[in-house]
Amino acid sequence: MERTRPPARMTGLVAAFSAALLTAGGLAASAPTAAAADAELASNGTFEAGLSGWNCSGGSGAAVSTPVHGGTSALKATPAGSDNAKCSQSVKVKPGSTYTLSAWVQGSYVYLGASGTGTTDVSTWTQSAPGWQKLTTTFTTGPSTTSVSIYTHGWYGTPAYYADDISLIGPGGDPVVLPSAPTGLKTGTVTSSSVALSWTGSSGATGYNVYRGGTKVQSVTGTSATVTGLSASTAYSFQVSAVNEAGESAKSAAVSATTSKGGDGGTGTQLPAHALVGYLHASFANGSGYTRMADVPDSWDVIDLAFGEPTSVTSGDIRFKLCPVTECPNVESEAEFKAAIKAKQAAGKKVLISIGGQNGQVQLATTAARDTFVSSVGKIIDEYGLDGLDIDFEGHSLSLNTGDTDFRNPTTPVIVNLISAVKTLKAKYGDKFVLTMAPETFFVQLGYQYYGSGPWGGQDPRAGAYLPVIHALRDDLTLLHVQDYNSGSIMGLDNQYHSMGGADFHIAMTDMLLTGFPVAGDQTKVFPGLRPDQVAIGLPASTQAGNGHTSPAEVTKALNCLTKKTDCGSYATHGTWSGLRGLMTWSVNWDRFNNWEFSKNFDAYFG
Repeated sequence: MERTRPPARMTGLVAAFSAALLTAGGLAASAPTAAAADAELASNGTFEAGLSGWNCSGGSGAAVSTPVHGGTSALKATPAGSDNAKCSQSVKVKPGSTYTLSAWVQGSYVYLGASGTGTTDVSTWTQSAPGWQKLTTTFTTGPSTTSVSIYTHGWYGTPAYYADDISLIGPGGDPVVLPSAPTGLKTGTVTSSSVALSWTGSSGATGYNVYRGGTKVQSVTGTSATVTGLSASTAYSFQVSAVNEAGESAKSAAVSATTSKGGDGGTGTQLPAHALVGYLHASFANGSGYTRMADVPDSWDVIDLAFGEPTSVTSGDIRFKLCPVTECPNVESEAEFKAAIKAKQAAGKKVLISIGGQNGQVQLATTAARDTFVSSVGKIIDEYGLDGLDIDFEGHSLSLNTGDTDFRNPTTPVIVNLISAVKTLKAKYGDKFVLTMAPETFFVQLGYQYYGSGPWGGQDPRAGAYLPVIHALRDDLTLLHVQDYNSGSIMGLDNQYHSMGGADFHIAMTDMLLTGFPVAGDQTKVFPGLRPDQVAIGLPASTQAGNGHTSPAEVTKALNCLTKKTDCGSYATHGTWSGLRGLMTWSVNWDRFNNWEFSKNFDAYFG
């Protein structure tokens, strides 16, 4: 969140990320002679059957009659915005075998590659091919790999590219065998409206179906799921089955769970079932004007004080001061501010210190900085009698070191030390400690496509960098409210790009948080979905507050889709989450400036 009207900074991040990726091209390899048992495995690589067998992102591909390399058709794919016009297909292969991938291409920055090889994924590219140019690379599959994805793509902001006669030569894969039923199904966290499940995966499975009382309620790619929309104090029975191209296995043995009686979603923080979260400009003024704590309406259930900021980027020493009188003539005294906080808490509201923001870059690169962070944040919480902490690290606060590729086991010091610091604060203040986070989409949902600097380096190391923090703290996390604004277009679970400003963006981004997703497309590294009571949607309160303002009517559509499965438009959610916690906005001040439009719409919707 930013102090003044922000530029489209997230679009800038995506642009910088795209530029960095240009350094990550692969090297061409010469093609070996095909063995006698080798065969052509690519389906419709000549595009004589149109796009049959191919999936092109964002509707970017088409079969054209000119130019062609051979036959009468070729692929034309056009990058647009942050879509690189990727066209791909899945091919069955044999484990431990060598394959040659080739294609004839024409255009600027045209890529050819294979992913999911089980060893080292490969990519080759040409910077400029004004006429037809052949790209070739080879790879060897891993010991358990039975399918790979072959693809072409262009680059952001470049004209259309062409591809033809795409070929994959090597041993054909064995017929797909129906997977066995999953084993080891067990329950995890149980709340008044959800039950977390996990199980042991089945060999050859590409996904799993989750059943509640014999009815399929969810499909996932990983070996965990959270079933939501349940009733309090109710017993439920669950089973899972495994699926692949051959079909669906038998169901697992059933497990039972009884939901809790309701209240706080199991977090101990006693938030209302549907909460409104807002940031209060407490330490500075901007065009929205200063709002005194006592003047914040009762609509707001969680009030985040913006901001606690470090004395230097790497010190870990966080300080908070009320806005100076010279900047905010109507600022209250310290005594009045503290009294107003107590009054809000007496009315059931939560008041947190938010650390970071646009100007507050925090990098806990050392254990000394970690310990200073814990002590200084603790002093602020104690001084003002606050209920907890909001982490609003932006910019370059969080990034992943090269080689740190597994969000489940981070090794980067700024990540590891932040997790440790927050766990220490949680342990100090106990179960009633409220912990919220407000990352930008670049640091969370972009992780579906890219994570850190990537397997070859060259990517923006900030991509998906919040995921290890969220995952490590998920049992302590009260609320995650990703900023669905100041964002570039982000790919959703439908593999289509979604842009901010309408219901579709909020539906797709929130569905990712509640469903979970494979990080950087790796099906062995699935980020599990959060409970719906842990998720709120982050929006700007007015057109002045940030890029991506969403009208009240579109906000209502998003809520209807996510909580009732109505008004969903073209995006199909992976569940219905009546327990979605609510909305967050930047900011209380901007909502006041806009005649309380945002909070009035929330009150009207949730009553």
